[in-house]
Amino acid sequence: MKRVITYGTFDTLHYGHIRLLQRARALGDYLIVALSTDEFNALKNKTAFHSWEERKAHLEALRYVDLVIPENTWEQKRDDVRLYRVDIFTMGDDWKGKFDFLSDLCEVHYMPRTERISSTMIRHSLNSA
Repeated sequence: MKRVITYGTFDTLHYGHIRLLQRARALGDYLIVALSTDEFNALKNKTAFHSWEERKAHLEALRYVDLVIPENTWEQKRDDVRLYRVDIFTMGDDWKGKFDFLSDLCEVHYMPRTERISSTMIRHSLNSA
């Protein structure tokens, strides 16, 4: 079984997220999503509209996602790859090169982002209305 992992906040879930998760799942047989906790987002100066529990429930409802785990720190990625026996680590290409340090443990794959959509764009649009 080929295991794939990706990380993110996945707030205001949109078709760009769905497309990323669909393509990530297509890379293997089992998709793990490490979902940024509210506490970790606070350290990153981010505030999610939905709580961690709500965002987790949204992700678990998607057929592409097999397991949702908490992302508590930037540093946990190497441990997660080992613990969950990950074969492929994937992120959007806006992170290109940032996670190459994992390439001694697994394949690192950067996916093109879906154009013209982001959680930031959605929030900005809602705030402007």
